[in-house]
Formats: sequence, structure tokens, C-alpha cells
Amino acid sequence: MASSSSVQQAREILGKRLREIRQDSGLTARQLASRAGWHESKCSRIENGRTAPSDDDLRMYTRHCGATGQTADLIATARNIDGAYVEWRRMERSGLRRAQESVLPLWERTLRFRAYSSWLIPGPFQTRGYITALLRSIRDRRAVPDDLEAAVQVRVDKQRLLHDGRRRFAVVLEESTLRHRIGGPETMAGQLGHLLSLASLPNVSLGVIPLSADRSALWPVEDFWIFDEGQVNVELVSAFLTITQPHEVGTYGRTFSALADLAVHGAPARALIASAIASYA
Repeated sequence: MASSSSVQQAREILGKRLREIRQDSGLTARQLASRAGWHESKCSRIENGRTAPSDDDLRMYTRHCGATGQTADLIATARNIDGAYVEWRRMERSGLRRAQESVLPLWERTLRFRAYSSWLIPGPFQTRGYITALLRSIRDRRAVPDDLEAAVQVRVDKQRLLHDGRRRFAVVLEESTLRHRIGGPETMAGQLGHLLSLASLPNVSLGVIPLSADRSALWPVEDFWIFDEGQVNVELVSAFLTITQPHEVGTYGRTFSALADLAVHGAPARALIASAIASYA
């Protein structure tokens, strides 16, 4: 399975933590490997993030280093890293509906949503026509089982959360997302009109970064969602990335704030959307 830089970084952080546990115990890497019955290079590979430790590896570390109180937390951390990077082909092997449904528990328990997009209108803000055109393209490109209508309905049903007053949505779009054509001109005009209406909801903040904005300090980045303060989801070309490391979540939070500062809101944002609608006439 392919790896991402974030996953690799998480493995290196875990390895550093294990190295500190070993050093605190007074053992050398060679001594720990000998006691655990490992090849002498195994400790180095794990501590440098080149090898993902198994549950048994972590039990060995903590037992021989006198740190069994940390075993459960280390195992949970390692399992989270292993599950962070999920290839689309695995998630969609039974069709697109399952991929849509997989995020529902997370959405149900989240109260504060922050989203940035440089490619597409974000899911909860999409019309049925836009969703259908988008998922049809994904179905055809990835050659997944055809459950298009069911997948579309799951995404449409999820949009009820927008109208739950307990939840807040802050969205920042690059102006280019208004111009990337998904479906025909009629679909796009309808989508952007829908976006205008949603921007008037009291629990929705919509910002658009103009093409004319000075990007010297911060250029467009990958699309991402931040769920409360605990998780970030990133859609990559080949995979779905889940980030829960607090320092990484914080980095995305700060990046979102910086992108929001570049955006225009209110009447100027609506003017950019209206201009894009006019281009589809």
C-alpha cells in the first residue's frame, strides 16, 4: 500500500517515542533486540519509522523496558497510523455507497465543520445534479460497482445536517472551484445558485479566495475537512487520509485560518459566485 508523508511522519514520531522509552530504561538497541529475540537491526528500523511495529513488538518494547503502563496507548497509536491511509479501491470495492456511508458516524458527532476546497464544491453544499455528475465520473474512472443512485441519495440525505442549528459550517473555496465544470452549464448554474442560498444560513460562513489574491505567503493546498478539533480528512488522488495527531490537526487549523483571511466574505463573495453563474448563461 502506498504511503503518505503524514503517515510516515506519524510512524517516525512513534519510533522516537519508543527510542525514548528504551533509552530511559538504560538498554541499547542491541540489548533490547537480544532480549526480544529480534534481529539486531529491528529496533533501528522501528525507531526510525522504516518498519511499522506490530502489537507484539510494542508489548516487547514496554515489557523489556519496564514501561508496560504505556502498552495500551502505544498500540492504539500504532493502529491509528495503520488505519489512517485507506486506498480508494479498498473503500469502494463494493461500490460508492459504502464510501459515502463510511463517514456518517463522524459527521453525526461533529458540531463544528471547517472545509477548504480548491477543486470542487464541498459535499454538503452540492446539488443532486452536481453530485450525480461527480460520482458518475468517479464510478467510470475507478471502475467500481454501479450503485450510483444509492450513493447519490446517501450524500443528499447527509445534507440535513446543514439545517441543524447546533452545527456550524465554515467553508473556504478557491474562486477556481466556481469555474471547474462538473456536469453541463445548467448543472453548474444550478449548483452555484444553491451555493448562494446556503450562504445565507445563519450557521454557515462562506469565503471565496479571489483569483486576484496575493498568494506569496500561502498558495492553494490539498482539499481538507476539519471535524471539531480532533480529526482532519484529506482526499488524495489514490486514497483517503485521516489525520488525528494533535499537532497535525493544529497545523490544518492554522492553515484554514490563514486561507480564510485571504478570502472575501459576504457581498464580495456573493458577487464572485454571481459572476461565475453569469458565465454559464
